[in-house]
Amino acid sequence: MSRGSPAAAGRAAGPLTPAAFRRGFPMLERTVHLASCSLGARSDAVDEALERMQRAITAHGAPWGRFEQEVEEARERFAALIGAGPDQIAILPNASVGAYQVVSTLSLERRPDIVTTVEEFPSIAHVWLAQRPRGARVLFTGDRSTGRIRTSDYTAALSEGTALLSVPMSTYQFAERPPVSEIVQAGRSAGATTFVDAYQAVGAMSVDVTEIGCDYLVAGTMKYLAGLPGLAFLYARSGLTGDQDPQLTGWFGRVEPMAFDPLRLDFPAVARRFETGTPAVPAVYAANAALGLFRDVDMADVRRHITALTDRTARTLVAQGERVRRAERPELQGAHVGLYDADPRALAGWLAGRGIAVSPRGPVVRLSFHYYNSTDDVEALCQAMREFRALTGPALSVPLPKVRPAA
Repeated sequence: MSRGSPAAAGRAAGPLTPAAFRRGFPMLERTVHLASCSLGARSDAVDEALERMQRAITAHGAPWGRFEQEVEEARERFAALIGAGPDQIAILPNASVGAYQVVSTLSLERRPDIVTTVEEFPSIAHVWLAQRPRGARVLFTGDRSTGRIRTSDYTAALSEGTALLSVPMSTYQFAERPPVSEIVQAGRSAGATTFVDAYQAVGAMSVDVTEIGCDYLVAGTMKYLAGLPGLAFLYARSGLTGDQDPQLTGWFGRVEPMAFDPLRLDFPAVARRFETGTPAVPAVYAANAALGLFRDVDMADVRRHITALTDRTARTLVAQGERVRRAERPELQGAHVGLYDADPRALAGWLAGRGIAVSPRGPVVRLSFHYYNSTDDVEALCQAMREFRALTGPALSVPLPKVRPAA
């Protein structure tokens, strides 16, 4: 990171304000970026990091030692962000691999049940479903007609046969924030291994694995951490052992990777045992740059700022006659709200043509907010929606699915 960057200046003056954080993302001068739930905005810090990687390749040809240093730095920075130690973090290509690595350590013979939710992100849910040939019974809790996730839904499904409990920290479609700590505690009390998907949470709110109490937590860099696709982190609680070793592995999952011994398969007693092959080096450089930005912000301030923007957006849109999906209470709302439309993809395309980036999923266009967003972004979106409805007709004519919208 350059010495003149907003983050570097913030270390001397205290936590960054939203306006100072925003200055590290010049693209926001021409784009209203409300798609961080899909891909974070591009920052100067990430650009500088990728240039630094290219310079290292040009100067040294094969600078693997420097690449390894970047990997370890990313491990340390992510660990610090979630209140973990570096030995508790594995570097993986994506959250799906993280989910598979976890479930692959469970035999599923004596305890065959995997308890999850209908609001699970499909890529995680599909990993659980793929265990059925091994004897798994996947139990989906909750009701898609409400989109809510409650502790009682999980406790009703838990039993002595539960091997794994999986819960998202914030749901991908409607940004519902379930009582994760309560659900995790219920799972551990039942003797189940607990897995938390924090991909839609890390970078947008405080995440502390000690407070959550989970056995495993997965997150990636490309959304609210403002990095690139191709890198994920798996937290594994210290001392945790499965019924067997991870079933997918590679040379980085060895006790001593640089021994280059094809005849010996050993697994370290730390989270690195879940690692596989060479990570995506550009994504590692980008992750370090982006994680560096978060050392200079107070995550409680980030959460308050995002909550204020989501609430303002929902209220303004509802006043304009739009149908908006949000949580029952502000503290249960994640970093985005859902805007209903008869054709969410078409609406997203129309907004993109006006410099407003959003993310359609299912029946809604997701409007996501970050610390770098502002009230001007909210006003630009709401004005664009007034123009859109003037062309297409009132939002009240839009047919709604059976999910309760905000009044």
